[in-house]
Amino acid sequence: MKDDTSKSRSSSSVTWESLEALARERVQRFLQELLEEELTELLGRGKSERRSAVDAAAGYRNGHGKARKLTMQSGTVTVHRPRARGLEQRFESRVLPLFERRTREVNQVLPELYLHGLAAGDFDLALRGLLGDAAPLSASSIERLKSKWLVEYDAWRRRALDDREVVYVWADGIYVKAGLEQERAALLVVIGALRDGRKEVLAITAGHRESKESWADLLRDLKARGLDTPKLLVADGHAGVWAAAAEIWPDMAEQRCWNHKIVNVVDKLPKKLQAEASVLLKDIPYAATEVEARRLRDAFSTRYRNRHPDAVTTLEKDWERLTTFYAFPSEHWKHLRTTNIVESPFAAVRLRTSAAKRFKKVPNATALIWKLLQVAERRMRRLNAPELLSAVYDGRCFKDGVLVVKSGRKAAA
Repeated sequence: MKDDTSKSRSSSSVTWESLEALARERVQRFLQELLEEELTELLGRGKSERRSAVDAAAGYRNGHGKARKLTMQSGTVTVHRPRARGLEQRFESRVLPLFERRTREVNQVLPELYLHGLAAGDFDLALRGLLGDAAPLSASSIERLKSKWLVEYDAWRRRALDDREVVYVWADGIYVKAGLEQERAALLVVIGALRDGRKEVLAITAGHRESKESWADLLRDLKARGLDTPKLLVADGHAGVWAAAAEIWPDMAEQRCWNHKIVNVVDKLPKKLQAEASVLLKDIPYAATEVEARRLRDAFSTRYRNRHPDAVTTLEKDWERLTTFYAFPSEHWKHLRTTNIVESPFAAVRLRTSAAKRFKKVPNATALIWKLLQVAERRMRRLNAPELLSAVYDGRCFKDGVLVVKSGRKAAA
């Protein structure tokens, strides 16, 4: 008796080597129980139970369908969908939709892996090691996903925008190398800040970064789909976007990106002076008031004008557009000084698309990067002090970041 108990205890013990298999088996069992419970809830009775009331739900259990493999981030499991007959309408599982073979989380990670360097031919080996040998993934499945993303992107870029209350927009052109076409295509990207502080990708389309026509087509399309004029546009120094904005949204305020401006100024100086100049330039947009910013600009100009006039001219050019942010809440200045809101999610994308020769056609690159942005959008933080966005949206005035009341006195924001 003692030997039998010892043998049973030994055969049921969990070892480090069997931990993954045990966890997967428990998840599989749990999912199967959920599927069975769904049908029990629909029918109002468990398996083998008779209808207890005349007005009880119609329908009967009818066994199970073929084995289904479902891939999750924790691995791949096999379940059997319970079937029913005699129902007024078809039984649709909320746990496991009819044609789904991967969870949403797995589908979301695929474009990230692809864009971050994993080649289509490597998916089978890499993901089966993580998700199990039964994972329904292959190079062909990735190709099918890419085709699906193209369709989804096409629907997304046609969606209506008349319900968006957009306060700020950031626009930038991101270059993508499209291998076989032997050209560097710019993806024109617009991200908006809504009245509640959320950020949303409003547009991403192929075009030419410096071209007024490309930007005008994009902005005109946003307007045609119902987007009202935002209160402020933040963009870099390319003339095309400003010319287009002046034509399509003439009443919108404009803020030029300080990061781009500083790079342009530093490029006009010899290398031995660039580090010193960068420190002085970065202090300017962080001045507490517009007057103080102008004083720091003048100090820089006095220091470098005689020997490096081109650097000073570059700094002073477009000055009014560089200080527009002072007419908005100071709590939002960190968001409005630069186009970092566009640049940040594209940092890894630009690195990969510049180095990899996986983008054979611009439309494919656009759809794939759009898919990655959709994933990134869910992780975007809201703007600071979102309650002040309503004041901006309603046209309230700010002076050096502080709300101005009608009496002429300043009120703390």
